[in-house]
Amino acid sequence: MMVIYEAKDYKDLSRKAANIVSAQVIMKPNCVLGLATGSSPEGMYAQLVDWYNKGDVDFSRVKSVNLDEYRGLSRENEQSYYYFMHKHLFDKVNIDANNTYLPNGLAEDPDEECRRYDALIESLNGVDLQLLGMGHNGHIGFNEPGDCFDKGTHCVDLQPSTIEANKRFFASEDDVPRQAYTMGIGTIMKAKKILVIVSGADKAEILKKALYGPITPQVPASVLQMHSDVIVIADEAALSAIK
Repeated sequence: MMVIYEAKDYKDLSRKAANIVSAQVIMKPNCVLGLATGSSPEGMYAQLVDWYNKGDVDFSRVKSVNLDEYRGLSRENEQSYYYFMHKHLFDKVNIDANNTYLPNGLAEDPDEECRRYDALIESLNGVDLQLLGMGHNGHIGFNEPGDCFDKGTHCVDLQPSTIEANKRFFASEDDVPRQAYTMGIGTIMKAKKILVIVSGADKAEILKKALYGPITPQVPASVLQMHSDVIVIADEAALSAIK
């Protein structure tokens, strides 16, 4: 079951997405949130912080697991997703830092780190609500287009288009990590509910392919058509190809 909500613009999209997340936290105060980084959810996190400051939402019992993390970046690195999450959400609300989890970018053994992270998610009884953005090539997390859907958490080589899209955050393209840890498609699909947020005309064609095209690992987000509970919130520009 997939429900698509149209937002007027990015601000409206952020507010609608924050409504879904806060409703989840209110209904199940000890829920497990699967969180994402990047420009898409920044407005949503800002809205949640605002509501927290007004006393409308309480994160004290929430646990969180993040979709992904760059391999080779320390937590102190300003481009790490650990740093991003603390800057935009964790340090601004009353979530217990001990209940927030991300892959360890500096893990010595990548395979062991992937097994550890999947076991951790399982130990939390899975994710209640998984937040996703969508890349220009249809990637979710760092699950890039390929020949098959990767099931569990794994270490991926980032595609040139993803490195290109992320280089604006770094001093130069050479500084962009070439690998990342990401939850696999199988891990993502185990979430009880999935919330996808997509903004901008540059995402219109890939959003149409993901929601209405064939289910194929060439468009990783297309697998969401198979999930039993997906909410898509997209602004008018992102939905322009679908109308």
